[in-house]
Amino acid sequence: MTPTTVIYTTLILGTLITLISSHWLLMWMGLEMSMLSIIPILMSKSNPRSTEAATKYFLTQATASMIFLLSIIMTMMHSGQWSILHTNNQIVSLILTLALIMKLGLAPFHFWVPEVTQGSSLIAGMILLTWQKIAPLSILIQISPVINQTMIISSALLSTLLGGWGGLNQTQLRKILAYSSIAHMGWMLVVMNFNPSISLFNLMIYIIMTISLFATLHMNNNLSTLSLSNVWSTAPPTIIIILLTLLSMGGLPPLTGFSPKWIIIQELVKNNNIVIPTLMTIMALLNLYFYVRLTYSTTLTLFPSTNNTKIKWYFNNSKKMIIIPPLVTLSIMSLPLTPLFISLS
Repeated sequence: MTPTTVIYTTLILGTLITLISSHWLLMWMGLEMSMLSIIPILMSKSNPRSTEAATKYFLTQATASMIFLLSIIMTMMHSGQWSILHTNNQIVSLILTLALIMKLGLAPFHFWVPEVTQGSSLIAGMILLTWQKIAPLSILIQISPVINQTMIISSALLSTLLGGWGGLNQTQLRKILAYSSIAHMGWMLVVMNFNPSISLFNLMIYIIMTISLFATLHMNNNLSTLSLSNVWSTAPPTIIIILLTLLSMGGLPPLTGFSPKWIIIQELVKNNNIVIPTLMTIMALLNLYFYVRLTYSTTLTLFPSTNNTKIKWYFNNSKKMIIIPPLVTLSIMSLPLTPLFISLS
């Protein structure tokens, strides 16, 4: 087996061990496997920036793992068992939630996410913002009945605000998508106390949209808003893909990204929370602003081009485009399939 195969196998196994385990130490071990296996992926490009990104990721995740292990030991001392039990000890619950929020990169522990994503390649950034969110979020969902509701909602509101605010003045696409991830995780977190299955549904839609956008950007090697303005002359068909995926991530109807926000707002209102969904919707406008700004850079800034460059692009990228159409279709046209997605989650 090649080193790359070993690394990716360990990454997948780490998340799967966390998902299927009911023993605290096995869950911690799965998180550690995922953390240690993604560090070589972050450092795939040998330069000081990627080394810095991997170091920041390791230090943050190692700190979160120590806090997580502390909460596990306290749980064992309190209950006498290693299996997942809904403890009534508020301090243990608070420490455990704190560790998982740090691992997910939610506010106020979000500072490492944009820096690490910017320092890594597009593929590494995609894995960091999608696959690496699954394991910590699954633990949060399992302990959702006992987590501190005030802490979770405060972190969710702050994440949505800072995820939108931080992306406003960015020109690097990886940083913009990192702030977008922080805001989306805020939406997942806010409904977790009320209906965890909606959080899973939101995660599913978010992963599909993020992978399709990262795959499109990777195919054209777009790293900044400036490079997006040249897409028309180098890769014309991807304009509509980027346009619709960005608007879907912004949550505009009738695209796929509208359904999770709509269902979360509906669930919060059903539980007599009017202020929280109102604030979340207002703060989501910040995200929508920079999505529309990227859309403007892509579609409304046109440079002269020739048909030869378009034909050349088609032949150079025809093999790479195999995976993109189904992902984009799910990203922008799955609103009628919302009941199916909810039943699966």
